[in-house]
Amino acid sequence: MNKRLEQAINEQINAEIWSAYLYLSMSAHFGAQGFNGFANWFKVQWQEELTHAMKFFDYLIERGSKPELKPIKEVPTKWDSPLHAFEETLKHEKEVTRLINNLMDIAIEEKDHAAKGMLQWFVDEQVEEEANAQELIDTLKLINGNGNGLFMLDRELKQRTFVDDTKKGE
Repeated sequence: MNKRLEQAINEQINAEIWSAYLYLSMSAHFGAQGFNGFANWFKVQWQEELTHAMKFFDYLIERGSKPELKPIKEVPTKWDSPLHAFEETLKHEKEVTRLINNLMDIAIEEKDHAAKGMLQWFVDEQVEEEANAQELIDTLKLINGNGNGLFMLDRELKQRTFVDDTKKGE
């Protein structure tokens, strides 16, 4: 594997683990406030981000490269409201999209067709991630801080379960 692409994938592993840590922090924040549904939604996001990191980790090993784990920078621990948390989630997911697109650009420049195939899964996944965050932002804006609406949404988010989508097609 090209060293430039290998280094970029190693950086992405760190970014995915940071994402997981961010979402676990959000889960802790909402769990401590009694919003167990919001806490659950973010805990499922935490699990998803870890599987994304492992998909990159395993890919490097498959290609004969070595994953290099680096320190994870600190994450925020407080949000003003559920809306604020999901606005930050969307902002973060857009940054992850930018990082994935950069990886794809490197794979194209280096003519690494295997990496392009693997990265296409992440390109598609990011469309879904951004859409999910935007849908929750739109819902929270409709609720407009109404306690009954927040209660109902919290109950709905409690039903979300983790599914490892990185294993589809294997």
